[in-house]
Amino acid sequence: MSTQTMSTVTARIGRLKGEILKHAMPVEVLGKFGTKKPMPKNASETVIFRRWLPKGATSNTPNTWSVDPAAHQLTEGETPTSETMSAQDISATLVEYGFIYRWSNRTEDLYEDDVPAEFKRLTGERMGLLLEMVRYGQLKAGTNVFRAGAVASRSLITALVSASLLRNVARSLMNNRAQRTHGILSASPNIGTQPVESCWVVACAANLVADLRSQLSGFVHVSEYGSQQRMHENELGSWEEFRFIWSPEFAPYLNAGTTATANTRLAGGAPNSAGSELVDVYPMLVLSPECFGDVALRGKSAMNVAAFPASMRTKDDPLGQRGSISAQTYFTSVRLNEGHMAVVEVAASALVS
Repeated sequence: MSTQTMSTVTARIGRLKGEILKHAMPVEVLGKFGTKKPMPKNASETVIFRRWLPKGATSNTPNTWSVDPAAHQLTEGETPTSETMSAQDISATLVEYGFIYRWSNRTEDLYEDDVPAEFKRLTGERMGLLLEMVRYGQLKAGTNVFRAGAVASRSLITALVSASLLRNVARSLMNNRAQRTHGILSASPNIGTQPVESCWVVACAANLVADLRSQLSGFVHVSEYGSQQRMHENELGSWEEFRFIWSPEFAPYLNAGTTATANTRLAGGAPNSAGSELVDVYPMLVLSPECFGDVALRGKSAMNVAAFPASMRTKDDPLGQRGSISAQTYFTSVRLNEGHMAVVEVAASALVS
């Protein structure tokens, strides 16, 4: 068990004195989308999402309609046969997540920085990133997959994102009647939404930003939006039906593709200088409003946090020598409609001049 002590990080007194450098703060992207289901207390460990199936649809084909005009013609004087609706329940089991930070009384009393305050700030940000990674793992495993170069498997990928690739994605979403996003989860700690321009959201890695701007003719950077509202601080821009948001947290499948000409692709996170390296494959997540669901990290019951100063004396710490802060929550994320989302797998340019 680790405890932050006076020697864990060397004090800055006697050296260059200054403010603590800003750390890399994780940014929630996927958490602003999808269907949110608050977790009530004492309501089991299973979360259930329900959808009503249209006429002619089944659990395996939830995006189809079967409406025959001839079957809807009425006969004079006769009441048509009544029908019912079918529901499909999609369940997911909540998983408990948590962690603890601990520090000594000397760190709290003598260190020149307010270490407990830093731990408190990092706790919230770490929990946000933790749940974002749970969503990312769930969504990138989607089954509606499109691969750059129209290859049969991930191991054959070497091509970049292209207009034809994304247009095929748009065609699939249209044929599956996927709605466009009209609102996102607001930035407040409570559950609520704010309106945005209609679109399909594409969440992607930061390493794909340059390719999106260079490979998609007519790409509109966010600075050119005019009166259109930016939906996220990391929004890059838009192209046709899509709006793109990047995140440094969306890791690729390292060395999962095939080889490419030297210094043209990223492989193992660096340019493929030899040309024999297997390129990295980046999942781009194309989302519609109800393609996935999760338990929202919003509201007073979403996360349990306990903070104890080192000065607090207990039977386990009678001298008050240890302080701690802990965070715990129950969470799950589940894909609800494979046809209303897409996973686009592409390579990334090396950007070697």
